[in-house]
Amino acid sequence: MRAGWRRGLIELRQSFTNGPELVSHFLWPVLMLVALFFLRHRDFGATGFRLGALALPSILGMNAAMGMVSMSQLLTADREDGTLLRAKAIPNGMAGYVLGKVVSVAGGLVVDLAILLIPGLFLVGGFAVGAAHWFTFAWVLVLGLVATLPIGAILGSVFTTARSQGLIQLPMLGLIAISGIFYPITALPGWLAWIGQLTPVYWLGLGMRSALLPPEAVVVEVGHSWRHLETVAVLGLWAVAGLLLAPVVLRRTARRESGSKVAERRERALRRVA
Repeated sequence: MRAGWRRGLIELRQSFTNGPELVSHFLWPVLMLVALFFLRHRDFGATGFRLGALALPSILGMNAAMGMVSMSQLLTADREDGTLLRAKAIPNGMAGYVLGKVVSVAGGLVVDLAILLIPGLFLVGGFAVGAAHWFTFAWVLVLGLVATLPIGAILGSVFTTARSQGLIQLPMLGLIAISGIFYPITALPGWLAWIGQLTPVYWLGLGMRSALLPPEAVVVEVGHSWRHLETVAVLGLWAVAGLLLAPVVLRRTARRESGSKVAERRERALRRVA
């Protein structure tokens, strides 16, 4: 546990001292702030609520859910370069490795959310920022990370090369499109709204909206309710499923790793470059 914690903090610090990774930390939040700037004065229908105010909490939830993609990409890259094999070779190495990834990915996500949230509160306005709201924000974020990061670990174990990560990106973009991020899910056709509500992305967005928006904004939600109990139930189910499956899948993946497979993947990568 101590080694995994230290590993995660080292990786987190490195991500903020590395040029390309530093750009990635700021690029997406800045693009979202630009989108919010153009939405800040647009109303949602006849409700009188600003579309920018409805979108900011949803974008925060989407960013938290995208942690599963980051986790998947990191695990896939570590399989290719032999990092996962080295972790398997030492006592309790896999446990320390997974903990380190959780610490680094979750820490990076929290910083990314702060980069977006703090300017966004001033740019858009109209948010509720009392102690109870921040408490809701905290438990939704923690539960959302527990629900999504194990899924990322599973996906990183399934896909064997970094080139195959595109197979994850496309479905994620589709889920984001129907999850009520940029427009309330009640404006979508009923069957699409039901599909969107099966994913953790929607419930993270809903939980963030319930934390930051004033109570009267609930009229744009399904059933005119923030549905906190349903949020806990759905995210909890995703968390339990991920926590049960991820260790099994990771152990099977680690058992299949060998020096010859790492060398074979390295040769294929060199041939692609050449």
